[in-house]
Amino acid sequence: MKNKILSIVFYMVGALALTACSDYLDTKSYSEANADFVFSNMTTARAAMDGAYNEWHGAVTSQIFGDGLFYAFDIAGSDIMRHPEKYNAQPARHIPEAFYVNGTEAATYDPVTYGKEAPSSPYSVLFSVIGKCNAITSAIESTEGFEAMMHQTAPSDMSQLYGEAVALRATAYRELIKYYGDVPFQTRMGEAATGLSCRDSIYDVLIEQLKKVEPIMRPVEIKKKNYLSQTYVDGLIGRMALEAGGYQTRRGDLNYVDGVGNALTFETKGSETNGASYGRRSDWQQLYTIAKEYFLLALDHKGDAQLSDDYSTFFDQLHGDDASFADESIYEEPFQQGSGGNDPRPYSLGRPSTGAGTNDYPCKNYGQGRINPAFYYGVFDPKDLRRDLSCAVTGGNKGFEKLLPFAPGSQANGGGIACNKFDENRQTKVWTKNQRRSGINAPYMRISEIYLGLAEAAAALGDEKTAKQNLKLIRDRAFGGENKGNVDAFIAAEGSLLKAIIDERGFEFAGEGDRRWTLIRTGLLHEKIREIKDLTKEMLDGLKANGYYTFANGNTISDSVYTKMVDAKALYGFRLVRQTPSGMENDPVLYPGWRGVNNDWSAYGLDYKGKNETNLAIKGLFTKLTAAEVAVLKADGYNGVAWGSALVENYDEYYTYLFYKFDYNMAPIYLFPFTPNTMITGGFTNGYGFANQ
Repeated sequence: MKNKILSIVFYMVGALALTACSDYLDTKSYSEANADFVFSNMTTARAAMDGAYNEWHGAVTSQIFGDGLFYAFDIAGSDIMRHPEKYNAQPARHIPEAFYVNGTEAATYDPVTYGKEAPSSPYSVLFSVIGKCNAITSAIESTEGFEAMMHQTAPSDMSQLYGEAVALRATAYRELIKYYGDVPFQTRMGEAATGLSCRDSIYDVLIEQLKKVEPIMRPVEIKKKNYLSQTYVDGLIGRMALEAGGYQTRRGDLNYVDGVGNALTFETKGSETNGASYGRRSDWQQLYTIAKEYFLLALDHKGDAQLSDDYSTFFDQLHGDDASFADESIYEEPFQQGSGGNDPRPYSLGRPSTGAGTNDYPCKNYGQGRINPAFYYGVFDPKDLRRDLSCAVTGGNKGFEKLLPFAPGSQANGGGIACNKFDENRQTKVWTKNQRRSGINAPYMRISEIYLGLAEAAAALGDEKTAKQNLKLIRDRAFGGENKGNVDAFIAAEGSLLKAIIDERGFEFAGEGDRRWTLIRTGLLHEKIREIKDLTKEMLDGLKANGYYTFANGNTISDSVYTKMVDAKALYGFRLVRQTPSGMENDPVLYPGWRGVNNDWSAYGLDYKGKNETNLAIKGLFTKLTAAEVAVLKADGYNGVAWGSALVENYDEYYTYLFYKFDYNMAPIYLFPFTPNTMITGGFTNGYGFANQ
């Protein structure tokens, strides 16, 4: 009987929620009896909200946090991350990665490559989420007890659910703004979402709505981290306030106003591109003040979210039991291992594997997100415990470890240094039947972001004590304990406390697709692109001239490294390497750490056929070997492998096409164009130089 009721509820909410421009907006007024039925008890009301979550899960999976626009836009195009394949082989990814070559290629970019047309476009899917949330909020707002609920002094089941719907709607709009800029806006069922509303007004209205539901929601609970909580709402207000007050590129043919209709002025940087300018609101400090307030509230309301003493704990827990959630998570998008759905994050952002798509060890992982070599070698501090967990120099090869070549390519066959935080080898139980079925959850918000967001807002507002305190908390943890992060020296090297915090965020979330948007909104994009371009050129020119290049942090990259396969299980008792033990940095199997292969693929059906040498020993990865050292290694069975020389051979891919022809002054075009059908049904046009047909 329960399943029958839930089916009825899903149908009703689906009918109530048809939304997003006239193409999929049904403006019929549904009977009050339907709403009364759905929200007459928590079983049916929760089923309605679960329907909205289900729609959101589809968006996360295929559009904005796994595949789709996230796959093509977010996970590359920063000073930290890049795409692995040749520039000309993947123009749909590389052109927007390079900001449409100063906007000159915006008009010819095909918007349906990753945008598609309705109903499967990111735009329409996100508006479908909004529609379901609007149906829920409109129904609850029409009930007799709504005003009393909004003024109650403690959360109830219904107020919590109402808050979740408001928060999920705001989350979907945040993603729309990030990818499209200015979009239609409507928050009540039955109101047509046509025409463009300016993003600033949308931000302001949503933040105020979130403020109203925050007091009547519950802090995050350990078993409910796949639901939106008071803690999440606090963090979301902080996120959106930083973004609303940060730098963005705005088209020149719209009137920009705040949430109550007052005209806005902007502090701009550089010159216009295709009629669009890059700047931030003149009232940005008011928004940063809101961010600071609500990041503090998130810590007051942290519930079951807690910062671990060890940075690796969070990722260990993500790879654990399928039904559990990590301690640091405020919200995780859940993925069930072996389900019929698509678990794209390990596939695109995980450690690469050359395995087949089915029945392999592990199955194929593409490795769409890669790490800029100059960042890995020259920017990431060798003593930072996050480096090896974030960046992989080896991948999987049907149960064996393999060096990732710098030659352009995908999987473990090319593309260079990869992301390492999602590695199926490390799972408590691995799914080997199909690719994209790992069951590793996607962390959408965690508490370390709250500390760093608080530090950023405080630094920008001149509260250096709060800013430094929270920066120190995160950095000391990353270096292994109290005062080990050498925060004062770090700030001095960065040039300011605020820049230190932004770069600390880069190290904390390296390999997770956070950096591009962070650089855009903080106004540091041009500066950081110049730095990584210059450092990359110095590295490549040094390799070309001398066969090696030594960075300021002491790391040296050489033409070749020397490798051999070893039986790690016989040597150490394990095949899967964790953090390198202190003092073992010269061990060629244990350093760098966080690599190797699953400890026992045979338990999943792999026949090693007597080949027990499953792990790769690497020498010369960070030092220039002498001729005598090379001779000793060769005598010990090591073989030379092209390393830095492969970068030189692919000079154009690693330097010329790295932010191809970037101007360092013009407004960056980082948004995605509306598709033709979206423009027709919505009654608006593209800006930023994109085509309108």
